[in-house]
Amino acid sequence: MIGKLVVLAAGGVGYVLGAKAGRERYEQLRQSYEKVKNDPRVQEKAHQAADLAREKAPLVKEKVADTASSAADAAKDASGAAKDKVSSSSSTSGPTGVVSTSTPTGAASESKADGELNPERLRAGEDTGPQGNLP
Repeated sequence: MIGKLVVLAAGGVGYVLGAKAGRERYEQLRQSYEKVKNDPRVQEKAHQAADLAREKAPLVKEKVADTASSAADAAKDASGAAKDKVSSSSSTSGPTGVVSTSTPTGAASESKADGELNPERLRAGEDTGPQGNLP
């Protein structure tokens, strides 16, 4: 119900601002707006919506806080798992598919084909986009 009222109000505002019908049409629209705004049924629904929002706000706040906390915990877990995976794969097998390229200054750097970023290339300011053959 509130969504429909918002859409209706936004449409009315857009029409008023964009209308080229002159002052007479503007006054008609303004009078219609005042009539609707002052209608006791509209006032009652507006008060009901405000009361409902005040009633539900603490519950929504709690749910948002819980969801944010869960998302933060999941992100920490995923980050830790990725860090463990990277550190274990680089300590046991070493980089695979190393490609040597040359920087604009002539210094050599490496590009890892397994999707890892090479910090040396980042420091040198080289293009860190895909290297080698792409599918």
